[in-house]
Formats: sequence, C-alpha cells, structure tokens
Amino acid sequence: MILMQGRGIVGGVVEAPALVTSEPISGFGGIDVATGTVIEPRHELFGVCFTGKVLVFPGAKGSSGWSGFFQSTRLLGTAPAAMVFTVMTTKAALGAIVTRVPTVVGALPDPVVTVRTDDLVRVDGDAGTVAVLTRAGDTLSMSEKPAGERGRH
Repeated sequence: MILMQGRGIVGGVVEAPALVTSEPISGFGGIDVATGTVIEPRHELFGVCFTGKVLVFPGAKGSSGWSGFFQSTRLLGTAPAAMVFTVMTTKAALGAIVTRVPTVVGALPDPVVTVRTDDLVRVDGDAGTVAVLTRAGDTLSMSEKPAGERGRH
C-alpha cells in the first residue's frame, strides 16, 4: 500500500478507481455535467468520464464558475466519487465543498505522479490521506499471492 498525507477539505471516506491527469481541469466549457465527461478538446482526458472515479488532478483552471459546474455534476448524479488535487485555489476548494465528495489537497508524495489511472484508491477526507490499495492490473487476490507478498500492494 502507498500512503500519501495531505489536508482534508471535505470529509468522508471513499474507495474507488482513480482517474489521473497531469493537466488542470476547466469547469466552464471543460466538462459535460450531464455525463460527467471531460469535453475540453485539447485535454488529455478528452472524452473520458469521471463519474464514480477518484479524480486526481493538479487543480482547477478557468473562471469562478468552476464550482457551479462541479456542483451540477452532484445534482445530476455524474460527480466524481472523490477529488484529490495538488494546487489549492479558492475555486477548487469551493468546487469540492459544493460537490460534497471526500477531498484531499496537497498530499505528499504528489498523487498526480504516484497514483495511476485505474488504481484502487481510498480517499479519507477526515484524516487527509490518500492510499493506493491495489495497482491497476493487479488481479491476484491476497490468497493467490506468494506468502512473502501477502499484505503488500
């Protein structure tokens, strides 16, 4: 298991697959709130849905409307399961608060570098931690792993 310590912005605990991008996300014109999909044409996640995923990203870009768009994903049932971002801004913090999903900011080591898309992660907004529970593609159950590897991820 890999554990990252940061600061919780919104409390709660979620375990879900990660969706990671090294690029900030724009709310206005960057996401389709009805589908929870990134629609910014030049974004590396263009066409990818974040609904039900732990969204790991550097932070928000664009106008103060960012929070309103992410609040709309909550209202429409298309929000991410949790958010983890590295750069604290008022628009990102407000977006996390109105989206009402567990959120951690400023974790070390850097989650954008440490976490991989489809890793199973636990975000604990109360403790301010992000844990990689299972690496993407790791299909062995605990009982199938050699004895020396049990308990390690």
